[in-house]
Amino acid sequence: MNRPTSIASLLFCLAVLPPAASQAGDHPKVILTQDGVQKIRAALGSVPLFDQTLARAKAEVDAEIEAGIDTPIPKDYSGGYTHERHKRNFFVMQKAGALYQILDDEKYARYVRDMLFQYEAMYKDLPVHPKTRSYARGKLFWQCLNDANWLVYTSQAYDAIHDYLSAKDRQRLEDNLFRPFADHISVVNPRFFNRVHNHSTWATAAVGMIGLVMGDDELIERALYGIPFGELDTTAKDDDGGFFFVEGQEAGFLANLAEPFSPDGYYTEGPYYQRYAMYPFLIFAQGLHNAKPELEVFQQQDGVLLKAVDALLNLSDARGDFFPLNDGQKGMSYNNSGVVSAVNIAFLYGGGNPGLLSIAQEQGQVLLDDAGIAVALAIRDGRAKPYEKKSVKYSDGPKGMQGGVAVLRAPGDEIELVFKYTAQGLSHGHYDKLSFSLHEKGDEVLQDYGLVRFVNIEQKGGGNYLPENTTWAKQTIAHNTLTQNATSHFQGKYEIGSQHHSDLYFYDDSNPDVQVVSATDSNAYPGTVMQRTMALISQEGFEKPFVLDIFKVSSASTHQYDLPYYYMGQVMQTNFEYDSPSPPGVLGSQNGYQHLLLEGKGVPASGISRFSWMGDRRFYTLTSVADDADQLLFTRIGANDPDFNLRRDAGFLIRRNDVGNTLFATVVESHGGYDPVSESATNSNSFILALGVVHDDEDYTAVSIEDLDGQVRILALSNSDASASTTHKLKVDGKALSWTGPYGYFEAK
Repeated sequence: MNRPTSIASLLFCLAVLPPAASQAGDHPKVILTQDGVQKIRAALGSVPLFDQTLARAKAEVDAEIEAGIDTPIPKDYSGGYTHERHKRNFFVMQKAGALYQILDDEKYARYVRDMLFQYEAMYKDLPVHPKTRSYARGKLFWQCLNDANWLVYTSQAYDAIHDYLSAKDRQRLEDNLFRPFADHISVVNPRFFNRVHNHSTWATAAVGMIGLVMGDDELIERALYGIPFGELDTTAKDDDGGFFFVEGQEAGFLANLAEPFSPDGYYTEGPYYQRYAMYPFLIFAQGLHNAKPELEVFQQQDGVLLKAVDALLNLSDARGDFFPLNDGQKGMSYNNSGVVSAVNIAFLYGGGNPGLLSIAQEQGQVLLDDAGIAVALAIRDGRAKPYEKKSVKYSDGPKGMQGGVAVLRAPGDEIELVFKYTAQGLSHGHYDKLSFSLHEKGDEVLQDYGLVRFVNIEQKGGGNYLPENTTWAKQTIAHNTLTQNATSHFQGKYEIGSQHHSDLYFYDDSNPDVQVVSATDSNAYPGTVMQRTMALISQEGFEKPFVLDIFKVSSASTHQYDLPYYYMGQVMQTNFEYDSPSPPGVLGSQNGYQHLLLEGKGVPASGISRFSWMGDRRFYTLTSVADDADQLLFTRIGANDPDFNLRRDAGFLIRRNDVGNTLFATVVESHGGYDPVSESATNSNSFILALGVVHDDEDYTAVSIEDLDGQVRILALSNSDASASTTHKLKVDGKALSWTGPYGYFEAK
């Protein structure tokens, strides 16, 4: 079809389109299909997981029917009554539509019909939402994003009751509600619609889903390819960090499919937002597969949508909680309803991976559609196998050339090291190149702070981002990585950070006892090159696997370097003395430092500094090679926080002043535990006797670790050649070391 060339011409075309309600007789056809409904009805009573999910949905919807329909005039932010009521309405409508099809009970169709007509009566004269915070205000909600949520779910309800309605009723709903609704979140708000961002994924899926139900090719085209740019100002900046494409480039659902994902399935905004975006990505893909199979949407970008489900699951800890990279909220897990959908759809359209079935069993629910019944039947028939999460690396960027993230896992020990060397991550990215977090059995050992937001809690800024998300969480000092001269990476500026990424130097998980990842960054601070190498090592003489962290910094000029470790727990002991100021001071005035209380300050007592803490009834020790001039600082988050928006978490910071080239070498151990019932502590002390940098120059770095039994091992690194085939030779303390590849691990005595 010929696409209009400007917003004005598109609106004109919409105005003159002949009114024609979609045809009856072939619905449902988008998510639930007629064949799927027959399969579900035939299996009812014999598929426990599906039957349980259906029973819960029926109880929920029956209670809502009993309570009556409420579609209040919108006035609230997230967490407020009107926001939560309209949100609940679209969830309940979608379930009621499925119940109508599965149970063939007319009361559910009547309920959806009556609610839709209440919205139709309201929407015709509804102004934009009265809250003005968003760059793209919705009508039912304060931002168009939530309006798009509403339409994605409501389109499924409409598809389910479509043939129950008369042609006149369908015409009225489509003319007065669905088409104007789709126009508002697209042509009326192009800055929201024509982006690469999770917001636009929801927007394009919403317009496309209702287009599929109505059989409206223009809406489907708009959803897939975006609205024409024409006279649109493509240089405009929005306040949420998204961006427009210049004229001639692509927009729409397919562009959102191509740009944010790497070929491995990693989503550049991080797993928290990938979890959120996967629902519209996959539900619209399922609809396109059913209604327009010729598009082969699941094969687009080499099947990246199905790869993305595995990537998402692998970016969760031992409990299933997603690692909080970027603006990630802690506690979000793969039990979220959006991930239930992802698992079900990936199983049905991705070859029937039996590992996904074990995730579905843990989730305890399935979709009430074709994908859900496929999963439930397979579980009933005993096809589930454990989903095994292993060490893995994912590239970032549409071509996989913009850094990435690695997760090192120790087999059987439930210790997980997450190393981040990604691109910026769009508007939800943080300025934290080469940062990491450490987890054990699903508990945080060394944390990434995540976001500063109380999602959907009205009392905290209407459930939206709080100022400290910018002044603290996004700043470099908030993360376990290096800060230079108390300034954030890229000056804390999005327009600079979005142009750069870190680079993987090497990754090797071929030896489960010594797994290593290394990455570099030369853009965070111009003139400074940072290289961080992290190893997860299992060996005799240690109770559990430990982390060796080698952070090499090269600069022609001198700087102050701060390397923090944000630990979770209670200080046990140190091998150095420190003073505790009373009252605590504040570490700085800007770039996140204004939010750090200084609770203790010491200097190393020997060649190593040692600090132990207890968290989650386990003991941990951080041992670091120390320079005599190092400052060892105990910090706590929460200064200059009058509204108590920040958690009062603790940190241990190594400060090194007036140096250019330097090296930080640190080991983090997990050991022992405490039983409060028997009041007994076991293995509460470190297993390390000594730690040293035995060689460091431009070409090679070597770090030695001596355990309590006197066994010494050395990790040697090639700093300038990461080739897997290059042979290296290095003499350390009279001992000749030889290895092939970027690193070698040796027994020294």
